[in-house]
Amino acid sequence: MNRELINVIDQIAREKGIEKEILFEALESALLSAFKKTVGGADNVRMDLDRQTGTLKVLAQKRVVAKVTDPRCELTLVEARALKADVQLDEEVEQELAPQEFGRIAAQTAKQVILQRVRDAEREGIYSEFIHKEGQIVRGVVHRIERRNVIVELGKAEGFLPEREQIPGERINPGDRIRAFVLEVKKTAKGPQITLSRTHPGFLARLFETEIPEISEGIVQVKAAAREAGERAKVAVASSKRDVDPIGACVGLRGTRIQVISRELRGEKIDIVEWSADPATFVARALSPAKVAAVTVQEGRAGGEGPVERSVLVVVPDNQLSLAIGKKGQNARLAAKLTGMRVDIKSESEVEEDRRREEAERTQGRAAIEEFPGVGPQLVEKLVELGLYSPFRIVRAGLPRLVEIPGVGDKKAEKILAAAQEWIAQHPPVVPGSEPAVAESPVPVGEEAGVLPDEGEAPPA
Repeated sequence: MNRELINVIDQIAREKGIEKEILFEALESALLSAFKKTVGGADNVRMDLDRQTGTLKVLAQKRVVAKVTDPRCELTLVEARALKADVQLDEEVEQELAPQEFGRIAAQTAKQVILQRVRDAEREGIYSEFIHKEGQIVRGVVHRIERRNVIVELGKAEGFLPEREQIPGERINPGDRIRAFVLEVKKTAKGPQITLSRTHPGFLARLFETEIPEISEGIVQVKAAAREAGERAKVAVASSKRDVDPIGACVGLRGTRIQVISRELRGEKIDIVEWSADPATFVARALSPAKVAAVTVQEGRAGGEGPVERSVLVVVPDNQLSLAIGKKGQNARLAAKLTGMRVDIKSESEVEEDRRREEAERTQGRAAIEEFPGVGPQLVEKLVELGLYSPFRIVRAGLPRLVEIPGVGDKKAEKILAAAQEWIAQHPPVVPGSEPAVAESPVPVGEEAGVLPDEGEAPPA
């Protein structure tokens, strides 16, 4: 019987992928619960199951006393020395108890304890296996579909592919074999929950590693990826060897390699660009197939605080503006996601018009400031240097900014601000909102333009 018990534990360990020691401990815990149900509660009792023979012993920890008042926890010195010859009073020894015949309720309790421990061990094993697969691709079979969410069999576990992580327009049916990106693995009351994705940029990057040998060997690296799932994607790649063309390696002979990846993504169009450490060059490449005339990188902090944010002003020929922005701003959005910078795209004619407006504002604004009472030539030069070269910019900057200027006290700052407000009241803009955009710090010509948000839509060409 004992040998048979050991064989059963071996078989369960193999089938469930659980360590045998966990099963032995579960069995000991279950038998202890059954013993307490039958005999009564006793915290000093433990079960000892021999890992080789399957022999079970019930051992009770008892204190050696001169006079026994509680036989369950105490024993006399004579009884103790029969177990251990050199034991003394107030020491503790373990005494083997007679095995008990467990009743139906106790046996049922033992069964429940074993099943629960096995389930817990299974869940922990699955979690340990898949937590290391976060950010990797797994293969599975579609088991069922619940409210457009797909349940995928992944061997011993089930993955959850929510509707929002599915490629738009993709048809998935029970029994289909699919690949997916492990987005998140977390513990829940019902066991580990494995969330999958087919829209994450990481899925595209991992597909490149799987399908392109140069990437798996480390010769070519995927530096960044951006996607609008089911429609278009951009991938930035770089080569560690000068004689290896990273774009050619990814595209393959007659596009065979990239076509395999595109088919996996249900026909998603993929632009491959060469990565560059220079932000301006990288942005220009990211906007391909549009041709770029100039790129200006700007760095600043939102509100003057927080981390440094990078934005770029991209100037393109007039006939390339539509191509650079893309359909509904898609090309610009993907370029912004790929580079991690905010991108503003302008045509050459727009930049020229901005330059002309700024020059006119600078000339007219300076003339107006020179007429302010108490503002001498030196202060005019100082205001111009700080980018406050028009009444509009002075009003936008506000009193705190004026007070910070060396040599300008509180009273003079108030007078300058009042004079600027009076001038604006006498010279309102012809069209509401047509006054020049004002920055809170001096900026070079052509750099005070607004920025296209990552997720917004660019204006039509």
